[in-house]
Amino acid sequence: MLNTRELFTIGQRIKYHRERRGMAQRTLGELIGRTENWVFKVEHDQIPIDRISLLVSLSRVLRCTIEDLTGGFLSGVSAGIDTEHVHVPEIRSALSLPPSLLPNSVGGVSVADLKESVDDAWKVYETQAKDRYQDVGGRLPGLLRQGHAALRDAQGEEEQVALRQLISLYGLHQIWLRRVGEPTLARLAADRGLALADSAGDPAFLAAAAWNLSCVLTSAGDVDDSVELARQTIASCKPGDDASVEHWSAYGALHLQAAVAAVRATKGPVAWDLYRGAKAAADRIGHDRNDWHTSFGVTNVAMHEVHLTAEEGNASEALRLADAVEVNPELPLERRTRYLIEVMNCNRIQRDDYATVHVLGKLREQSPEEIVFSPLVREAVTDLLKREKPLWRDDLRKVAAHVGIAA
Repeated sequence: MLNTRELFTIGQRIKYHRERRGMAQRTLGELIGRTENWVFKVEHDQIPIDRISLLVSLSRVLRCTIEDLTGGFLSGVSAGIDTEHVHVPEIRSALSLPPSLLPNSVGGVSVADLKESVDDAWKVYETQAKDRYQDVGGRLPGLLRQGHAALRDAQGEEEQVALRQLISLYGLHQIWLRRVGEPTLARLAADRGLALADSAGDPAFLAAAAWNLSCVLTSAGDVDDSVELARQTIASCKPGDDASVEHWSAYGALHLQAAVAAVRATKGPVAWDLYRGAKAAADRIGHDRNDWHTSFGVTNVAMHEVHLTAEEGNASEALRLADAVEVNPELPLERRTRYLIEVMNCNRIQRDDYATVHVLGKLREQSPEEIVFSPLVREAVTDLLKREKPLWRDDLRKVAAHVGIAA
């Protein structure tokens, strides 16, 4: 077995899982539409994996998860140690209870107090550069109990407000859990949120909750299921001319997420058709928003054009598009950071080492905690350390030390 306390590249992990299945390099290559020489070069770290869709294909053929191939998301500051985040057991316990039992240990909670608490937790997650996983993770179990208590006691119009906050809270659970490497619990949280939205009968609620579940499915590699969920929901919750901006925002965000899933499922025409639907929604809104914490707006649509182009294997065109994207500093920290990681990876694929190191440095300054959780950052640093040059060696080693990789 792979020792998770050691650092392995994606290529070494692919080799391990291929050999574990008794599969030749040529066979693996044929099954994913690549050559034996390509597999050899990937396993020996001579070329990088340039698309997540390839990881999806590899995980299916090798019968493992994407996390198995990338090393997953780290759950602690000490890089290379695959341990459970300290707050996961309590969150797991809360999610394991039937929703009807969650409020039992909580007194009366007003809907206004719940909204204030949920908004504050989201604010910490979206803006706090350090210790946000620790901070937010400690809040989630209590917030979940308070949310169900508020919904239990809500009457009249307050019931819809409480439902909205609880759906939003389950969205915060799913994204936090995905980032610390708990895809099963993230799926459970997203399923709970979708069930609540379905019972509410509000198409905006449904679009937002489907977006959450689509994110989880895409992250887990279940890209076909993600596309199907999104497309069926899109068909059932199309906004009318008098729909709220929040409804249009959730609807557009669901298009974007479906486009990501489609391109990873190698359904390029479907992906770009969904992208055009998102662009039309963003153009209608006309500015950046963060309804339902989706970061939807004209800037995020432009960022996704870069991502989709890179996923199709055209890193040079993706970088050309990125040159024209002016990132809105008001967007949530995680969205800005994950976009920079995309740009960094495109430069890495182009073998522009100086630019790659430059973006890695910007990432360390912008979001020092987030990059510790990124397999793409770790893979890039590991790769660059093998061919470091005096011009950028010191900058690279600062990033390596930060993410816990020995130079």
